[in-house]
Amino acid sequence: MSSLADILVIDAYAPVILKKLSEHFTLHHYKDLASLAPIAPYLKAIATTGAAGVPSGIMEALPHLEIIAVNGVGTDQIDLEQAKERQIPVSVTSNMTTNDVADLAIMLLMTLRRNFRYNEEYMQAGRWASEGYPPLSRSLEEKRMGIVGFGAIGQAIARRAQASEMEVTYYSRHKRPESSCPFEPDLLKLAEWADVLTLAVPGGAATQGLVNEDVLKALGPHGVLINIARGSVVDEDALIKALQKGTIAGAGLDVFCHEPDINPALLKLSNVTLQPHQGSATEETRLKMGMNVVDNLLAHFTGKPLLTPLF
Repeated sequence: MSSLADILVIDAYAPVILKKLSEHFTLHHYKDLASLAPIAPYLKAIATTGAAGVPSGIMEALPHLEIIAVNGVGTDQIDLEQAKERQIPVSVTSNMTTNDVADLAIMLLMTLRRNFRYNEEYMQAGRWASEGYPPLSRSLEEKRMGIVGFGAIGQAIARRAQASEMEVTYYSRHKRPESSCPFEPDLLKLAEWADVLTLAVPGGAATQGLVNEDVLKALGPHGVLINIARGSVVDEDALIKALQKGTIAGAGLDVFCHEPDINPALLKLSNVTLQPHQGSATEETRLKMGMNVVDNLLAHFTGKPLLTPLF
């Protein structure tokens, strides 16, 4: 089959997805801006990931760019204003990561509150036999979860929290009439109310540093923070200080400000549980996401509507 278009591939894709893409398109793997010059006039599409986005200067270098297909839901690393101005559609893998990300949020919470990390180390050190049972942990039942951001992922987290008999209230830009959960329009008040503050908002300028020193103080010494959103949503320096000083009880983090270069101070804390951005990292979901990128590109270049357009 002849190639439908030349595509710039940014970041890693699974071999099975690259094979599928190569059946329809001519692929060019991004190295740096300088290497784009010879092929820039021919490139009509970008296949990227939410984490990598589209590095600065690439869009300007591609005069015939027609579409950006994102393997993920994050678009904070893409110049969306330029895309809109140039009428370049952007597709994302909407609603494919929801359940896995929501599961991870609850996993982080349970790991933190039920002392899984400490208890495993306690057993491995032989302390169960020599010292007896470790200290008691904390139940989720009847605790209060405040969810910041109440799209598909936030609502999926709410359902899981309610299954554990937690009380749920949410904060977002707009009230969600389809949900029976109470809406709190004041983030500080939500933090004061919550035992657990879970972040499920998009990254970008609008949410940069949303959870700051004041929010952490409001969450308080018995509260925990769960972040499966973006590292940029939290003032990371303020968070580290809050964890060190006991301003909050702990944190479960899947995302960080400068991934994959994690602030070493986080690695020294005993009141955190950390994951290397694993929200959607299951074989099943990543395959669905990759195929969605293929299908959106095929739709665009065969004159059909995109399956999951951002705009």
